[in-house]
Amino acid sequence: MRMIRTIVWTVLLIALVLFSVTNWTPVTVRIWEDLVWETRLPALVILSFLAGLLPMWLLHQAGRWRWRRRITALEAVTRQPSAALSSTQLDAAAQSGETPAT
Repeated sequence: MRMIRTIVWTVLLIALVLFSVTNWTPVTVRIWEDLVWETRLPALVILSFLAGLLPMWLLHQAGRWRWRRRITALEAVTRQPSAALSSTQLDAAAQSGETPAT
């Protein structure tokens, strides 16, 4: 899986470099009437990509954190000894011919 991710990021990086080389033209972006930003086209594309990627990545990380906390809590609950007999106690009782008491 890590290899596929590396290949995808490498292809995206190569595509971005090729795009940057062929489209190195100045662009004027009007944010408000009196606020104008002059930049190169690749910088605008990269900033737009990051503006879309960053919130989704943060949302993904928050979801992973939440699921890890839930899994850890559930694992801690399953590690606690319960009042019921474990499967090893049931197997030992079955081999000795005893009826396990609950």
